[in-house]
Amino acid sequence: MVFQPRPNHPYADAPRFPDGDDVSIDALIPGAGPVEIEIGPGRGGFLFERAAASPEARLLGLEIRLKWAAIVDGRLRKGGLGGRVRALNADAREALARLRPDASITRFFLHFPDPWWKKRHTKRLVMGPALLDSLARLLVDGGELFVQTDVEERGALYADQIGAHPAFEPAGDAPGSPHLAENPYGARSPREHHAIADGLPVSRLRYRRRPRAAGGAPLDPGQDAG
Repeated sequence: MVFQPRPNHPYADAPRFPDGDDVSIDALIPGAGPVEIEIGPGRGGFLFERAAASPEARLLGLEIRLKWAAIVDGRLRKGGLGGRVRALNADAREALARLRPDASITRFFLHFPDPWWKKRHTKRLVMGPALLDSLARLLVDGGELFVQTDVEERGALYADQIGAHPAFEPAGDAPGSPHLAENPYGARSPREHHAIADGLPVSRLRYRRRPRAAGGAPLDPGQDAG
């Protein structure tokens, strides 16, 4: 669980992901539109651009830093977007394990995650088996997971991790590959804008949630989806 800030913390009143065993996405963002979640929105640039590009979508950003959860959510409200776009303080790994219902999220976005390199920081890495299990449970059949990074080694690591999970199939430009040459969502994170301006190569990966078999289990990768 994200730490409880001291009462005099300058962002103690930041909007936070609720406590409780089960948290309903419809309670967080009421409405009927499809739901997309960004893990680690930072200063919120992608949320604002995506809100403009997809006006029917409900958007949730899960931000571990109190400061940016408070600032971004406040900006969203002031911009008239607070009814369908929120930024909440949370450790996404913990929050998504409690989010309900299953098969309710259309897309997950991870833009340039895991900016830690030392061995002692391994426990901070957001990408891993537990997170992927939560994403697989929450995505609708055919729902998308989009990950991008400007670090080649991390891109290879993410491709290995996601590719090994039975719930995900690659959905890139070429059959059988997760790699995309361009961002197809009409919105960029600030880091992506900077990478493009600096001429840095960006690894973009897209996967889709395999159809669930009868009883809710994912189909085996070698099984015909019919």
